[in-house]
Amino acid sequence: MKESILDVLLYLFEHYFTEDADLVRDHDSLRSGPLFDELGKAGFSPAEINKAFEWLDALAQQRPSASAPRADGPTRIYFGPELDRFDVECRGFLLFLEQHGVLDAGQRELVVDRAMALDQDELDLDDLKWVVLMVLFNQPGSEAAYAWMETQMFEDEPEPVH
Repeated sequence: MKESILDVLLYLFEHYFTEDADLVRDHDSLRSGPLFDELGKAGFSPAEINKAFEWLDALAQQRPSASAPRADGPTRIYFGPELDRFDVECRGFLLFLEQHGVLDAGQRELVVDRAMALDQDELDLDDLKWVVLMVLFNQPGSEAAYAWMETQMFEDEPEPVH
C-alpha cells in the first residue's frame, strides 16, 4: 500500500485537480463517493486519504484574499524541526523562488507550513517542488508563478528565472 500523504496529494493533483480546478475547492465531493473509493482501489489507506483531505482543508483555510498586497517579507530563518525537514538544497530553492518573485513571503510561509504538515521526516527537492506547485495552484493571482513552476518541473531543461 502507498502510505504517504504526499502520494495521495500527487495522485489527486495529477488525476483530478489539473482537469477540474473547482474540485480542489469542493472538499465535500472529494471526501465522499466514488473518488474516496477510487483512492482506496489505487492502494491508499483510508487514514492517509483522510490526512490528505485535512492537508487540503488547511491549505484552503490559509488562502489569502485576492486583494492582499504582495509585500516582501523578512529573511526566513529556519529552526528546529524545520532544519531537520528541509535540507540546504530545499532552503536554497525556497530562497531562490522568493528572490525571483515566484513566491512572496506569505506564500513561502504557506509552503513551509504545508511541507511540515506532510508528516515526513525529510523532504527532497522534488517533494518540495510539488508542495510549491500545489500551493501556487490554490492561490488566487498566482497563475503566472504556477505556470513557471509547472514548466520547471515538467521540461527536460528548465529555463532560468532572470
